[in-house]
Amino acid sequence: MIEGRLSWGIVIVKFHPALGQGEAVNSWINLNALWKMIAVGLLAGAGLPALFAIGVRALNPPSPTGGAGGRPAAGPLGYTVAGVCFAVVLAAIGWGIFIIVNHG
Repeated sequence: MIEGRLSWGIVIVKFHPALGQGEAVNSWINLNALWKMIAVGLLAGAGLPALFAIGVRALNPPSPTGGAGGRPAAGPLGYTVAGVCFAVVLAAIGWGIFIIVNHG
């Protein structure tokens, strides 16, 4: 294995037959795990609340007259979209509880 270090000693380039031509590896941060944590964090932290908001919005469509009069009902499509959104959110919550319980 051949290693090359920059002057501050953080970035190491490893040449190994299993890694191919050479791969930059940070000795302090596992970049492969970092992008996975960011992806899951974005999905769970922003994606699930956004999906819940889409479900709530599907149950309460906007009024075509700009607010004058009563609000229209959601209709079958609105109820279907809301049900799918809420089911996905509940499934993600259940999966998270399952993972926590099995690791404890």
